[in-house]
Amino acid sequence: MQMMVFLAALLSVLLGCDCGLDVDKLVDCSDVYKSGQTVSGIYFIYPAGDIPVWVYCEMISGGKDEDNGAWTVIQRRMDGSVNFYRPWNQYKRGFGNVEGEYWLGKISQRYMLRVDLEDFTARKGFALYSSFSVDCETDGYKLQVSGFKDGGACVQVVGHEHMFSTFEKDQDTSDTNCAKQYLGAFWYSACHTTNPNVVYLWGEDPTHHAIGVAWSTWKNYAVSMKSIIMKIKCVS
Repeated sequence: MQMMVFLAALLSVLLGCDCGLDVDKLVDCSDVYKSGQTVSGIYFIYPAGDIPVWVYCEMISGGKDEDNGAWTVIQRRMDGSVNFYRPWNQYKRGFGNVEGEYWLGKISQRYMLRVDLEDFTARKGFALYSSFSVDCETDGYKLQVSGFKDGGACVQVVGHEHMFSTFEKDQDTSDTNCAKQYLGAFWYSACHTTNPNVVYLWGEDPTHHAIGVAWSTWKNYAVSMKSIIMKIKCVS
């Protein structure tokens, strides 16, 4: 089942998020979990009134429910089936397959963020951020992230205080165009220590420097991740 997911729907979730349960409509994956659906999978939520949206809800993390689950997946790479080298407007509205690889859109409200990583040797790690939000488009979707907790990912590498860039909308701090140079789209500085929205490579490939789904503080730039998942939930 192919599903396009759109930024407008996500923003409705974020702007309307009160971390509580609406008895009539399930607004996000936290509400889905509270309704008794505790198995990870694709669910209808109602972020904009009576219009339902498909979303992937991850009810546990890393096989554990220590963080109470109920995560809304906003980005996922797993097999290279979706092209992530896309222009600004496509990142703005979202794209991909909700059953597989997709990008849900930008964030406008404060959330908690978890990033799960897995390499091609089945080694796993994660990074947890207690506060994660994105400024409005007129401010370049500048990222605000803090409260890092290391789950094996080594150090915080997500681009705090950086604006989002795509190949035709260069907002990084480098003299070059990082999105063009590294074939991706992200909150680049000059240029990156992580690059999740990039050409998918099958493991280690040093042919082109820093091209691949990299998390450089966990693995070096030549090693591309097998999977990376970014997911959010409301901050109480």
